[in-house]
Amino acid sequence: MNKLIFVVSLLFTYVTSSIFAQTDVLKTNIEQLIKTKKATVGVAIYGFESKESITVNNELQYPLQSVFKFHIALAVLNQVNKGKLRLNQKIFIKPSDLLPNTWSPMREKYPNANVSLSIAEIIQYTVGESDNNGCDILLRLIGGTKTVNDYIHKVGIKEVAIVANEEEMHKAWDVQFSNWTKPMAATELLKIFYDKKITSKANFDFLWKVMIDSPTGKKRIKSQLPEGTLVAHKTGTSDTNEEGITSAVNDIGIVTLPNGKHFAISVFVSNSKENGETNEKIIADISKLAWDYFVAK
Repeated sequence: MNKLIFVVSLLFTYVTSSIFAQTDVLKTNIEQLIKTKKATVGVAIYGFESKESITVNNELQYPLQSVFKFHIALAVLNQVNKGKLRLNQKIFIKPSDLLPNTWSPMREKYPNANVSLSIAEIIQYTVGESDNNGCDILLRLIGGTKTVNDYIHKVGIKEVAIVANEEEMHKAWDVQFSNWTKPMAATELLKIFYDKKITSKANFDFLWKVMIDSPTGKKRIKSQLPEGTLVAHKTGTSDTNEEGITSAVNDIGIVTLPNGKHFAISVFVSNSKENGETNEKIIADISKLAWDYFVAK
């Protein structure tokens, strides 16, 4: 009996060591890729079926920028789950809701406002097209950033803070840093979402499709993956200041592999002195490394 236990223990040690050795290679490849870049890059990757995970520079806090619109959508869908809101519920959009000088496809389509849109449509604009006005409309609907922050903490994601809305972030450069996450916290939230632990299947299917269909970030997670690969994701992007520093070029998402399995990936490029094309390519290159790793398995 003792011999059997020894053999099983030895086998477990071998398998565990083998897995760690493989993930160490992926981690090393990512570290090699980013070491010459004039940016701080945080990464967290998780294989849903294999349960493997790696992080790079996870100890740091990264500005969320529009990635937080995913968190906001989950908080809104929580209200839908509870019956406090409905996806087909109409919200009247006033002229004062559509601020100028901010990214807003909604404003472009309805420049005069005075229109009623469903919550589903506003989420589509906010998450799918990263609409800043849609974001703040949803926040006002559910009680502000504190509601979102408290909800995300309640579902078990602690290493994240959501304090400022889009209007506030546009007023001063430093405000954006009050909304932050650690990379693994973003990946863990993707996992909880994918496991359908915090929303109904119908609401999951709705948000999943919005994230799959999103036209944003074509040069990020999706860029180097085979055409037609399903990527449910949310981007985030800051401005570049007068010193040439870009505080955030981000993308988080869930990638579907050819065998039907999945991995979650969160990449945050922060405090970058690289140009926009390089910042996005950092994300694309890391995504391709992760893809190659999981496909090879």
